[in-house]
Amino acid sequence: MTIGVPKEIKTNESRVALTPGGVFELVNYGHQVYIQETAGEGSGFSDEDYREAGAIMLPSIEAVYAMAEMIVKVKEPVPQEYPLIKRNQVVFTYFHFASSESLTRAMIASKAVCIAYETVRDEDGSLPLLTPMSEVAGRMAIQQGAKYLEKPIKGRGVLLGGVPGVPPGRVLILGAGIVGVQAAKMAAGLGAHVTVLDINMKRLRYINDMMPPHVVTEFSSVYNIKRHIKNHDLIIGAVLIPGAKAPRLITRAMLKDMRPGTVLVDVAVDQGGCFETTRPTTHEDPTYIINDIVHYCVANMPGAVPYTSTLALTNVTLPYVLKLANLGWETACKEYPDLGRGLNIVKGKVVVDEITNAFESGLV
Repeated sequence: MTIGVPKEIKTNESRVALTPGGVFELVNYGHQVYIQETAGEGSGFSDEDYREAGAIMLPSIEAVYAMAEMIVKVKEPVPQEYPLIKRNQVVFTYFHFASSESLTRAMIASKAVCIAYETVRDEDGSLPLLTPMSEVAGRMAIQQGAKYLEKPIKGRGVLLGGVPGVPPGRVLILGAGIVGVQAAKMAAGLGAHVTVLDINMKRLRYINDMMPPHVVTEFSSVYNIKRHIKNHDLIIGAVLIPGAKAPRLITRAMLKDMRPGTVLVDVAVDQGGCFETTRPTTHEDPTYIINDIVHYCVANMPGAVPYTSTLALTNVTLPYVLKLANLGWETACKEYPDLGRGLNIVKGKVVVDEITNAFESGLV
């Protein structure tokens, strides 16, 4: 099979979908791999690294799409890529279709085979290709939130860990999944007081057992959310429903109950966001303020640490890329049901109900 890796062109996205080591594995199996020139530089991999691994370097994104039977990416195609995607071409990447009707319609029109990292799902319900980026994003949420609590950038002026004689900052985490657990670990490590809300008691018990005493858990309800937003400094939106839009847990009206300078970090922005006031931002312009509340809603948070993120992501994606390349997408998705669950749009047909249900206008 011919596999193409274009350079990511989303704003401030420096990750790359294959490392030189991944290229070597694919070439060793007899596949041809085309890499766009400079695609790996942001993650610390030179064109020469790829050539030595057996890749063929191409000068443009158009050339990569034209040559490849399968495109492997990190982020969803952006509008300038839409016309480059060919009928029957396999595109394997993060899509998050439920948050973008325009992307969904473009991929339907392309008649490509769209396999989404975020819906590849094991029998136990775990999401192996989303997990490493959720781990990165959860840890970054605290790192970024702590920074934007600083007064010069309109935060409350709170040091999360506090100092002797001064109480620590308070962090509210909505969701006890991978993102929530990693955020809680980081916040606890800084010495913050942490409250984690979820409706899954098994997850709350897990956190309660593994975290130090200054991390507390409560059942999530509108009442509890409204009560806690009044006295927490940093609020993390970390709720995910695989393939579907994230639930809106904090409304615009609730902002008035927060203290000025409170920071909201919405890790679920790729799936539409946990907050009614969420809109996607970029690393270049990461925040905006509504009613004196700082919103950080960067849609590709792990892209800010591309070396770490690329290695973490390709550790888990490469085995699936090899299955698709070795067997072809149809056989691979039949033999490996976890991979089959990644099929979102197949040759113009949406095959995931959550996508169809996400848009009020319908997709017909």
